[in-house]
Amino acid sequence: MTRPLRVFYNSLGTPEMYKLIRSRMGAGLSLVTLETDEDSERRAKIADCDVAIVAAKPLTAEVIAAAQRLKLVHHQGVGYHDTVATEALTERGIRLALTPEGTTIGVAEHTLLLALGAARRAAFADAELRQGRWHVNALRPVSVELFNKTVGLIGFGRIGQEAAKRFNAFGCNCIFFDPAISEPAGLPATMASFEEVVETSDILSLHLPLSPRTKHLIGKAEIARMKQDAILVNTARGGIVDDVALAEALAAGKLLAAGLDVFEGEPIGADHKFCGLPNVFLTPHISAGTRDAMGHKMTALFANLARFQKGEPLNNEVALVSA
Repeated sequence: MTRPLRVFYNSLGTPEMYKLIRSRMGAGLSLVTLETDEDSERRAKIADCDVAIVAAKPLTAEVIAAAQRLKLVHHQGVGYHDTVATEALTERGIRLALTPEGTTIGVAEHTLLLALGAARRAAFADAELRQGRWHVNALRPVSVELFNKTVGLIGFGRIGQEAAKRFNAFGCNCIFFDPAISEPAGLPATMASFEEVVETSDILSLHLPLSPRTKHLIGKAEIARMKQDAILVNTARGGIVDDVALAEALAAGKLLAAGLDVFEGEPIGADHKFCGLPNVFLTPHISAGTRDAMGHKMTALFANLARFQKGEPLNNEVALVSA
């Protein structure tokens, strides 16, 4: 009897989430899951697994070293740059594939959610109302509408373009900066320089991976060049924004608000500077975390594992290069 392909899930999930994942699995696969968020359990359970699925929790070189049977790492999204120790994969000849399916719509919709929530101070109003404080007039001077605002998108791939379509539906004027795009014809936004996007946007939204080149792309200097009434939205990756500089600007009133799904050093705690600011709308890295998205992702991912089992070419395989 052929041994089932053992698939290790690197993030700690709930029983309901594991049930959803297993519902999309094909034959000849066995899912190995965690009971704790401890790396000691990761090292023990990945040891005899053939494949690892990675989400937001990084797959470290130490855990990879314990995976003696590992042949493939499959990211359930696309942001592998800061979640997979690629050098450790390269050294062992372990393959890496991505799952662009399922992410686009959820993140684009969440971008609008954060923009609207930040514009209307929704999280603050909700928290205050639950404490019996009825701010029927106090938020009027600091709340804004999306209509007729300039939305600047840095990074304009699948997610950025879908977000622009949704901002357009609210009557916004969308511009974008993305050096990978040379022909903007037919796109739902107008191409602009990085400087123009930063300096003229009423809402600045980020849609690019974290890499050494994009680390603190939005730092103290860039924040100082933004409009004082601007809103910053980040559904991409923590680290693209200098969180310390952003918190200082928000506290000083140098920006109107922010909507953030990602942070430097996740998870953040209740003592984080953002948590004490009324003009920040926060969510815990859940922009792609819908039931719909998870179903699409797992269907596509396990279809790729079926190709792997058959020795067929993989979809969305990353060509890893030695340093």
